[in-house]
Amino acid sequence: MTTNTIRAKIRVIGALVVILMLSIVGTTIYLNAKNKKDALIINIAGKERMLTQRISKNIFYLYHNNSKNTTELDSATEEFIYSLNSLKEGNPLIGIAKAPTEDIASQIAKIEILWNTFYINIQKFKELLIVRGQNQNELIIKSTVNSVYNTNNNLLQEVDNLVTMYTLHSENKTEYIKYFQYGFGFMIIILILYSLSQLKTMEKNAKKFFDYSQQLMQSDGDHLQPIQIEAETEIIQATDTLNCFIDKVNSAMDYSAEAIEHSKNASLKLEEITDEFDKVIDDLNNSADISKQLNKSEDMVIQSTEDLINSTQKLQELKAELDKLILSCKSS
Repeated sequence: MTTNTIRAKIRVIGALVVILMLSIVGTTIYLNAKNKKDALIINIAGKERMLTQRISKNIFYLYHNNSKNTTELDSATEEFIYSLNSLKEGNPLIGIAKAPTEDIASQIAKIEILWNTFYINIQKFKELLIVRGQNQNELIIKSTVNSVYNTNNNLLQEVDNLVTMYTLHSENKTEYIKYFQYGFGFMIIILILYSLSQLKTMEKNAKKFFDYSQQLMQSDGDHLQPIQIEAETEIIQATDTLNCFIDKVNSAMDYSAEAIEHSKNASLKLEEITDEFDKVIDDLNNSADISKQLNKSEDMVIQSTEDLINSTQKLQELKAELDKLILSCKSS
């Protein structure tokens, strides 16, 4: 399919606009969905940091208040393990993927190692709470609490680093997608400029066609000049149609003018023949029969002359009608 048509140009521009709009909408939807998931992951990682604090505080509370109720401690521990596994391997139930980069995966592995030590101290503390009351057990419990305190600081710091890494990853991804949006915006500007240039070209070609048409109607020559123009296919087709009509009008004018000229020449020849017959008749007045026959011949010649004159008049009327047609085209 040729692209040098108004219809094709409009279709191309429309298709490009639709594609760009759909791309922008799709990118925006994708960005919003990713932002929600990234926010969820960052929230989970931040909650891990809070859970380490809660576990440590609960251990200190149980230690100083001689309490053996570990329900809150168990709940916080299980939630920390569940969230850490979700960050490491992904969790389709809550719609998050596993660690997106090697650096984040390595950081999660480092946290997992620290957590294993921290978890061993938690389990040891829970076992000592059951037999708490003996002097040697009290010293062991105190040592375990101190170990929890020391490992908690390292674990808290590494979890905080993980939250920072997830935040930077999300920001970088958002920035990368924004570059695509800027690119689409730039392409829209280019498309707008291209559309304006094409519309201006089409308007220029249409104006050129009408200007040629005006010159055609104002032409004073015997022949109408065909229109020569380079433009879109639709305008060229309209030009060809008009040129075809111009060729037919010019052919009819040439034919009528030629026929009138031949008719005039024939009339002149017949007048000469008539004059010769008159001379012959004058010379043959003594012969009645010959005079009679010549009179008949003269009548036939006169009748033929009248017929030719009538034909000439009809052709002149045809030419007049064609002239009126040209004047009508010019006046319209």
